[in-house]
Amino acid sequence: MTETMPSTDTIAWDPAHLPRQDGRTVVVTGATAGIGYFAAEQLAAAGAEVVLASRSAAKLARARDAILTRTPQARVRSVVLELGSLAAIDDAVAALTELDRLDGVFLNGGAMSMQARARTADGLPLILGTHVVGHLRLLAGLLPALTATAEAHGGTGRVVHASTNFVRRFRPGFAEPAKVPRLGVVAYAKAKAVTEVLAYELDRRLRAAGRPVVSVLSHPGVGVDARTPERPGIRDASTPYQRNPYTPWAQGKDAAAWPGVRALTDPTARGGEYFGPAGGTRGLPVRLPTPERTAAPGADVAGRVWAQVEAMAGVELRV
Repeated sequence: MTETMPSTDTIAWDPAHLPRQDGRTVVVTGATAGIGYFAAEQLAAAGAEVVLASRSAAKLARARDAILTRTPQARVRSVVLELGSLAAIDDAVAALTELDRLDGVFLNGGAMSMQARARTADGLPLILGTHVVGHLRLLAGLLPALTATAEAHGGTGRVVHASTNFVRRFRPGFAEPAKVPRLGVVAYAKAKAVTEVLAYELDRRLRAAGRPVVSVLSHPGVGVDARTPERPGIRDASTPYQRNPYTPWAQGKDAAAWPGVRALTDPTARGGEYFGPAGGTRGLPVRLPTPERTAAPGADVAGRVWAQVEAMAGVELRV
């Protein structure tokens, strides 16, 4: 089982009664299945205009239909986003920056292939390329829109990064992001460790620049198919069932979406905070202690990691 970090929360949070999100527009990557889908469903039910971003137009249509079946008045758009192609990311950015406003983005997507030799269209290791490099390039294109919306409407833009408790369990190195471990689960944990380093560094840079945007982290615990409610075309008899040894200690993927959704919607959330399930693998979403290993790696490690990922992404993430 994964390590449980004690909560630092002082308020109760009810995932069934979210703060109203009317007027806000939020992008969710990886929104056609699992945690991403349920995050989008919950945000739409709370009144947000949700932009589903994923690589399959057919799956995007099914996800939109599933949300509208449950919340007919929901405002749902979709944009094709292939995180494994830098050129395709630019196409998605062009579409997303045409939105009237952009209040938040949940960087949830990424390939889950555990094959060490798998590569993106640009030759990058697949897990690193989709979970880290692709999201940095996407964010480089969207940060100006997040800033402009916050300035125009007097709010605060939010960038929510999806991590995993496996970062604490495996404690992978992150100083050299391009060196990918051979074991798939460790490669995934390392990609998420790099994600955390970048997320904390982004929040420091946003603060230093006085930008009205915050960077927040979340981890879902463990979400499994066996505990996930059915949705037509998303989780039903027609979709593959993934067995998981953590099922006795896990939760459904609807509940696994709660920490990311809270990070996006909690009016008291601040930059650099970390949200996860109270029980480690499952439970209500709570504030967690700052993981100092990735939040403060020291000796300008964060700056070097930032520069290395920028080089792989082929862009500068200008704050």
